[in-house]
Amino acid sequence: MKEGKIMKEIDARGLSCPEPLILTKAALKDCEQVKVLVDDRYQKDNVEALVKTLGKKFTTSKASDHYEIVID
Repeated sequence: MKEGKIMKEIDARGLSCPEPLILTKAALKDCEQVKVLVDDRYQKDNVEALVKTLGKKFTTSKASDHYEIVID
């Protein structure tokens, strides 16, 4: 996390499309940095595509049972 930035965490595990996208887009309006948790590769790909279209940078990592996408 970058110093001085507030990170919001979105736990979208178990949610179906388009809920993770809606939650992510809303969170980015309020926060500079957002962490999105999804448990499905399809959801991961969709969130990454949304973030790219918004011109934001992100990193993705795989945990044992979910993906974490940190958006700056």
